[in-house]
Amino acid sequence: MSNSKFVYVTYIRTTPQKLWQALTTPEFTRQFSFGMTQDSTWQPGAPWKMVFPDGRIADTGTVVEIEPERRYVLSWQNEFMPDMKAEGPTRMTCLLEPLDGSVKLTIIHEMEKDASKFIGAVSSGWPMILSGLKTWLETGEAMADPRAGNTSKAA
Repeated sequence: MSNSKFVYVTYIRTTPQKLWQALTTPEFTRQFSFGMTQDSTWQPGAPWKMVFPDGRIADTGTVVEIEPERRYVLSWQNEFMPDMKAEGPTRMTCLLEPLDGSVKLTIIHEMEKDASKFIGAVSSGWPMILSGLKTWLETGEAMADPRAGNTSKAA
């Protein structure tokens, strides 16, 4: 049982196939995550990484479980903030549930550490990224970066 946990649910007017492709293809991930990419072969046990637009590695891990167009589970380790990296790996579960004309997307990010700084950080990061994903899939337009002082569109 986890001691720190973040759960986020959103509904996106798209198909499971399009959402899956957006989540697992670097050129699509870049469109809604403000230039960052997610990279993996998406096979059980495969390495996974999140890369900043400048090429620095943000996070790494492995694909723990995967059911294409339905769910995937990653081990997830922060790589760029020493205090968060020191907390150790987390577990992120992504669930896609088709509904009539849309998909329910649930993200569960957790770790067995009380008051995790990393889980605290993703609790503000995930809503921003998933809002960008929803905007991009529903409108075809990238969302403006909501971080302070940045009004540019994603690359």
